Amino acid sequence: MSGRSISLTLAFCLVLSACMSAQTPPTGKGAASPPTFATPADSSSPTPEPDPANPPLPQATSASLPAPDYAPRPGDEVLARAGVYLDSATLVVQGSSPAQFSLALKGNLPTPCHELRVKVDPPDPRNQIMIEIYSVSDPTKICAEMLKPFEQEINLGGFPAGHYTVFVNGKQVGGFDA
Repeated sequence: MSGRSISLTLAFCLVLSACMSAQTPPTGKGAASPPTFATPADSSSPTPEPDPANPPLPQATSASLPAPDYAPRPGDEVLARAGVYLDSATLVVQGSSPAQFSLALKGNLPTPCHELRVKVDPPDPRNQIMIEIYSVSDPTKICAEMLKPFEQEINLGGFPAGHYTVFVNGKQVGGFDA
């Protein structure tokens, strides 16, 4: 290494160390003590009083959760509706208790401008679950004529005990026992 490149390297290191100067905590009288944290098992710490200036954030509930991206939306009625090219629809059982079920979809939308929509009906009296899969797009938008691949897992949830049959766009894709 030449003397000039060593000097430049040293100067660069000095600049970096100046930018990253460490702050030392104050010591002595009036210095703040480090924060302490109560663990859930620590029941000896008092419950903090609510602060009216900073109310707690609301907890999410199933009613307040946003709808999935694939759920039908208000305003879809003014969009052009089309089908999808569905390559596979596979039922998935998640090993929880009670069991939860989902449907893994893989396929293509007609163009990159199309958006996936999935409408899941509750089980009918014969425990048949009807699922409608389609796409929507803005008819005034100019779009490339090429397929847009998608993979989407549709959460079906849990069900009371019984045998259920799942249909996608009128075709049976499988069944499960809850």
